[in-house]
Amino acid sequence: MHMDRPVFVFSSNLSGHHDEGAALEALRNRGAIYGNAQGSQGNSYAIPTKDEDLRSLPLIRIAEEIERFLDFAKTHPWLLFEVTPIACGSAGYRPEEVAPIFESASHNVTLPQVLRLAA
Repeated sequence: MHMDRPVFVFSSNLSGHHDEGAALEALRNRGAIYGNAQGSQGNSYAIPTKDEDLRSLPLIRIAEEIERFLDFAKTHPWLLFEVTPIACGSAGYRPEEVAPIFESASHNVTLPQVLRLAA
């Protein structure tokens, strides 16, 4: 991970097919690994929000993945994390549903405006 740029946190699917949106950006420019569905990769971090068939995961499952990310961020306080609107795009959840999951985010996690406003 590069400390000169924030780590790009994006929604993924369980196949790790980073074919569109923020996932494609992560693949092209932030070191995301095609086929790697979750966790730290390059200068990015994938949070699964869809299954292998591109169906949205239940919000409780997404919350578990977000909590795993938040734990990672807390144990890497020297890194900055730039979160995209996780689960709010094609996964179909509203910011009001997702924002509370990020309540315990540490100081090094920057949320997008849509999630900050919904909190």
